[in-house]
Amino acid sequence: MNEHMIIVDDNNFSEKVLKASTPVLVDFWAPWCGPCLAIAPTLEELAKDFKGRLIIAKMNVDENANTPVTYGVRSIPYMVVFKDGKVVDSIVGAVPKAKLVDMLNRTIH
Repeated sequence: MNEHMIIVDDNNFSEKVLKASTPVLVDFWAPWCGPCLAIAPTLEELAKDFKGRLIIAKMNVDENANTPVTYGVRSIPYMVVFKDGKVVDSIVGAVPKAKLVDMLNRTIH
């Protein structure tokens, strides 16, 4: 993880994600999840590429029970884009960077 990413949990999710002034991509992940670990470097690159236009947040589903249930997380990695406190898009799995970039360009402008 790099300085362009944040960690969120059940306690600060509302403040850091739902009330954020810029769009937020939340990566629901777990340390035992191979695909989650595989996509982590891509998310770090995106955090740099979209600096100032998007916040990338990571939420460990093993340590946070409430928020993943609220948003129907059934498979990880599960990346959800929030804008103005609402879900605007989501994607499941360790997808190619280009697919994430397309989703972000479509949803954050």
